[in-house]
Amino acid sequence: MPAWPVAISMESFSEAWDLEGESFWRSVFDMHKQKMEIKNPNIAIVNLEKIFSATFDLANSKGFQAMSLRDLSREAGISMGGLYAYIGSKNDLASVIEGVLRNYIDQIIGGLATHQLEPLQSLRAIVFGEIYTMEKLSPWYYFCFMELKGLPRDQQQQTLELELRFEGILMDAIQAGVESGQFICDQPELLASQVTAQLQQWHLKQWKFKLREIGTQDYAQFVFESLLKCLQYSGDTEVSKAANHNENQRALA
Repeated sequence: MPAWPVAISMESFSEAWDLEGESFWRSVFDMHKQKMEIKNPNIAIVNLEKIFSATFDLANSKGFQAMSLRDLSREAGISMGGLYAYIGSKNDLASVIEGVLRNYIDQIIGGLATHQLEPLQSLRAIVFGEIYTMEKLSPWYYFCFMELKGLPRDQQQQTLELELRFEGILMDAIQAGVESGQFICDQPELLASQVTAQLQQWHLKQWKFKLREIGTQDYAQFVFESLLKCLQYSGDTEVSKAANHNENQRALA
């Protein structure tokens, strides 16, 4: 049975990328353990989940800039001394959040190049992969987008570069399709920016899509098919439609 990214579904994506639970928090620990005083992963991963979950809650309720480490200590249920064993400052905290998101986007979206996909497959995997990642890491995306202006300049730049790297991957896939004669596109930079903005709506306007009962698969499929129309693609997209239909059927079962 085909696996991600040949098979496009939340199920195949989740089998390839575990972005929840203990294994996810262990990966967060592994990425940043050199900056922490706590070296025992079994202790660290429990408190890391508390710290970042509390950070996202406070950022949403009062704003990251207004939040103090004492606020975070109370919200997470960890003493100030215990908190400093994981992070040295709010800037360190923001840096870790940006770093985790950047690492996973580089792995999930950037790693698609290793699969040697055809241009159509590549675009489909980029669009659906980004939506699925947003679904799994929604608080991380939301923080990086909403708190950008209040972050130090170097962290602002890293977050901006994260978006530019994604657009670059998208442009490369578009260009590959143009060169193979499958797509027509005179301004891949503008099209990539447009698609990126459409994708960002998924995690910025969740309330609106829920209100209209628009699901993850439906939205990803809409963005993908809109992109193909812009590229004047006239080939067969039944593979992606079938994958979308099968995923919806499983969701309804």
